Amino acid sequence: MSNFDPVPGYQTYDQPSGPDRSMRRQAATRRTAITICTIADIAAGLLGLWILLFLLDANQGNVFVEFVRGMADWLAWWSQDIFTVDTEGLRVALNYGLPAVMYLLIGHGIAARLNRA
Repeated sequence: MSNFDPVPGYQTYDQPSGPDRSMRRQAATRRTAITICTIADIAAGLLGLWILLFLLDANQGNVFVEFVRGMADWLAWWSQDIFTVDTEGLRVALNYGLPAVMYLLIGHGIAARLNRA
């Protein structure tokens, strides 16, 4: 017997293969969980930034402020006018703060569930 490879390019059975399927699936699941957490954090961050800009009476004509407000309106479309209080600052904090908290809870909950699986 010799150490000659009869068919070059094919894997022999006694060589260790790469990471097994469960390790690759676990890594993919972890990346998915991180992606979900990141999206939830960005959504909550934009909503929190809009609340902060509103409370600090930022220039509504500024392009950045308009962008943040547009994104916050888009993210919080489902919670608009849930709370109707007389104080405008409190109304904005409640109507945009609720979806921020919900995005964080749901996003991090899904990610935690994926990491446990």
